[in-house]
Amino acid sequence: MKYLIVLAFIGILGSLATALFFMQRRKTDEASRARKMAWALALRVGLSIALLASILLAWKLGYIQPTGIAPGQ
Repeated sequence: MKYLIVLAFIGILGSLATALFFMQRRKTDEASRARKMAWALALRVGLSIALLASILLAWKLGYIQPTGIAPGQ
């Protein structure tokens, strides 16, 4: 499970880097650059939602346990 979370974070950061690359690129036309940047940002949102859903599912199925301070302490 830890490897899946790490891979998802790497994918999210890679998608952000790709969007930054297309935002800074000046040699292509504006419409193509904006479309590629929007696609990269949409992919980041999708990966973030999938990561959150998989963490919640793993918690519900008992694969991971929450830790921290117990309520009332």
